[in-house]
Amino acid sequence: MNSKPVENLHPEILQTEEAALALSKLGHPIRLRIVQYLVQAGEEGLAVGEIQSLLGIPGSTLSHHISHLVAGGLITQERQSRILRCFMNFDKMNGLVTLLTDKCCAGVDLTP
Repeated sequence: MNSKPVENLHPEILQTEEAALALSKLGHPIRLRIVQYLVQAGEEGLAVGEIQSLLGIPGSTLSHHISHLVAGGLITQERQSRILRCFMNFDKMNGLVTLLTDKCCAGVDLTP
């Protein structure tokens, strides 16, 4: 395990560390469905109750999965009166896709 503090890592490695955290938080079927629903909803987002109805899971289970997505920076939440809404962090998701695909098919330089 790397003993260096994360902030002392090369910026590309830090970006990879952040991406790995976000992707690990996405790595559950329920969380993936939440993200897919929020992407479909667009900028309006969805109320937690709407997500719960779509998934048909208990509120406590949904809360657990939402907290993981928030911790990974993939979604945000905003209280609107009595309703808690979730929003996709499109910048984060687009950054993940770019990180994974930006050098597609460019070849790999194997020199150190």
